[in-house]
Amino acid sequence: MKFWLAGILLVLVLSSFLGSRPKSIPITKNSSYGIGEELEYRVNLAFFTVGKAITRIDKQYHTINSRTCYKVDAYGETSDWISWVAKVNDNWGAYIDTSTLSTQSAYRMLREGHYRRDEQVHFDQDKNKVEVKVRNRDTGVYESKFYDVPKNATDLVGGFLLLRVIDFGKVSVGDTLTISGFLEDASYNLKVIYTGKEVVHSKVGKIPCIRLRPIMPKNSLFDGENSILCWISDDMNRIPVKLQAKMFIGSTGLELVRFRGLRNQLKILP
Repeated sequence: MKFWLAGILLVLVLSSFLGSRPKSIPITKNSSYGIGEELEYRVNLAFFTVGKAITRIDKQYHTINSRTCYKVDAYGETSDWISWVAKVNDNWGAYIDTSTLSTQSAYRMLREGHYRRDEQVHFDQDKNKVEVKVRNRDTGVYESKFYDVPKNATDLVGGFLLLRVIDFGKVSVGDTLTISGFLEDASYNLKVIYTGKEVVHSKVGKIPCIRLRPIMPKNSLFDGENSILCWISDDMNRIPVKLQAKMFIGSTGLELVRFRGLRNQLKILP
């Protein structure tokens, strides 16, 4: 039970195209986001609001590995009324090259019940390798392991940004996009099906959206490979607007409730 919020937040990023940049996926120049952007989501379980998630691009540029980078953070936490049962307070973060959109460095600070994980990931994009450093809870020392990764590999947060520069004008309804990426200690493949367009009625208004269906691998959280739908705005911003998932504990999802600092005006229908 205590991992359900972490799971649904993870899927937000997975459905935001976790991974590297295969040739089959049409990528456009970034005109969708910039520094100072903040998106806030309500997390629902059945009819109850049980948490919130926030993505934030820092107002300043940062230099990592001699590259100018966005500093991007994604936060997730449970509401006060449910925290006594299953308290979650997670932070994923990354430094993303503003030119290539590849991840230069990433970090995770996970607090889920009694579970703790403090992780730093350093990417060597020239050698297609990563160094994963995890803090030992007993000694407080970060212990390193090295892994091979695909070319232009990105972390979870970088995958969230990669979604927003895909040219869906070159993708047909029913097309399957196969994405590869790295998480924690292994590379993964994820298939995502473009299923068409739909107007989503959200707290911020009626938003024209692109609808996507990630094909989930067998796991202990989600009920089947077709258990998730994700909607992103069909405008120049390409922001995630809504996500629905069927989990073994019930239906859950995310919905956009607030935004600021968008690079482009969000398209909202009257």
